[in-house]
Amino acid sequence: MLWLVFLPALLAGLIQGLTGFGSAIIMMIFLPAILPIGQGAGVATLVMAASVITLVYRYRHDIHLRRIILPFIIYASVATWSIHLTRVWDVHRLRLMLGILLVCLAIYFLWSKSAGDRRYPWPVAIGFMLISGFFNGLFGIGGPLMALYFLSLSDSTDEYLASIETFFLFDTIYVTSVRVATGVLVASNIPLILLGMVGATTGTIIAAHLLNHLDINHMKRGIYLFIGLSGLYYLFF
Repeated sequence: MLWLVFLPALLAGLIQGLTGFGSAIIMMIFLPAILPIGQGAGVATLVMAASVITLVYRYRHDIHLRRIILPFIIYASVATWSIHLTRVWDVHRLRLMLGILLVCLAIYFLWSKSAGDRRYPWPVAIGFMLISGFFNGLFGIGGPLMALYFLSLSDSTDEYLASIETFFLFDTIYVTSVRVATGVLVASNIPLILLGMVGATTGTIIAAHLLNHLDINHMKRGIYLFIGLSGLYYLFF
């Protein structure tokens, strides 16, 4: 059981450090084998807390709070509501919905070379926030669409990582508080969280060295590919 936490956390830290998101996707492949889905989502979020704080500190000079606060308020409002739905909704059907959405987005952005270079109209951006908050409350997975949103606003890798990791830091603090208050996360989860943090931090350190060889254009393609692979996972597993 311990290896089902440590090794996925190591890979999650590596993916998060390279793309800015995706840790929960990796963790939620494995955690439902040992924890209920809602509890696994809470553990996955907290496992990455140390890595997210490290990335926020590293890119602190490129943080623009104005572009983060309003999206987070919209996102968190929906996530607060959807946290309770894991007990009553057909989770399998929701996973299929998420998978189809992610695959379609990945195909679009990989096919259209200019798609990721323009800013989204507000209705589209708000849709990204609502959908991300909804699936974050259910599975702890709110990264792919928010990654696209912040990527469209960023002119460099550092600026993109500063925005999305600060967003995830707010998310970790708020959503974890809700999960603790509602009894989704309990004290018995702490040993698994601490073990996962060790693995995630190790993966983030490895990613930091690899990032020196990546620019924003290479990162964009990597992000789009990972979004597509994530969608395929939710469709077939």
